[in-house]
Amino acid sequence: MPWQSQLNENSLSWLLEAANPDVRYLALRDLLDHPDNDPQLRAARTAAHQHGPIVEILKNMNEPGYWYTRGPGYNRKYFSTVWALLCLAQLGASVQEDERLATACDYYLEHMAPGGQFATSSSGAPSSTVDCLQGNMCWALLELGCQDERLEKAFVWMARSQTGEGMAPMEEKYALPRYYAYKCAPNFVCGVNENKPCAWGAVKVMMAFGRLPANKRTPLIDRAMQQGIDLLFSVDPALATYPTRNNIKPSRDWWKFGFPVFYITDLLQLVEALSACGYGHDPRLANALQIIREKQDEHGRWSLEFDYNGKTWVNFGEKKQPNKWVTLRAMRVLKATYAM
Repeated sequence: MPWQSQLNENSLSWLLEAANPDVRYLALRDLLDHPDNDPQLRAARTAAHQHGPIVEILKNMNEPGYWYTRGPGYNRKYFSTVWALLCLAQLGASVQEDERLATACDYYLEHMAPGGQFATSSSGAPSSTVDCLQGNMCWALLELGCQDERLEKAFVWMARSQTGEGMAPMEEKYALPRYYAYKCAPNFVCGVNENKPCAWGAVKVMMAFGRLPANKRTPLIDRAMQQGIDLLFSVDPALATYPTRNNIKPSRDWWKFGFPVFYITDLLQLVEALSACGYGHDPRLANALQIIREKQDEHGRWSLEFDYNGKTWVNFGEKKQPNKWVTLRAMRVLKATYAM
């Protein structure tokens, strides 16, 4: 494949090893484009649900559909429902393969706030909604194969809160919909980021919009997507000089590639989000793509630079060592952005 010319060595065979059926499944699906009805792909997907991290995480799910504690499932990091679902989505887990996933998606949506917000507080109050969580969970639920109609409300809130259409200021306590202390203004502004646009939040929201089928992208969503594109291209993505608290330098985590990816993000996910929204061939990504290519070793593998080892249900490799999950993420980006 032409996109593989960007690799120092063709390491795709490494990702296809049977020892890691989940990585193998996603490599067949995303890098080799095997169709859903392909017997080899279906066998790999089934194997991924019978061995490895997906099994381990689902083993810890409580029967009603939650992890660690009842409710909206943000705390405790990174074991509760939010993080389990987000991790499972990145592992390629599917409701088609395990009915427990459908139960978990339903449980999580039952605890969505009436206005479509996903909450960080144990009470589920909409005042605790933030863009990074909203985007993460809209993306994760779609990726898991959830087709629940309640998701539409979550996407409407996510889009409207960016454009400001029909939104009341947070001072109008009894108006709905309105802004809150965290999600306090349009255009990805976040109270956690000193009432400045948050690029981490924007990346998560754009991942979700990019995952939404084109025929479900309303004019409202299109307008919100354009705001995200404008923000992420407002600077050279390779520099990540987006607004920060106290005007400090950009977080070093932008350049540390890891797995899984939660609310912290990196250049890989930024480029992936823009690619999903149709901007994979934009020349403004050139410097970011150069950084991504340069991070591979002589064998065409990328190392785990940011990890959650000991903090989640499963560990995904040793830090600073070549990592199949990070390599898969990098290859997806290089494939999506390759210009013939």
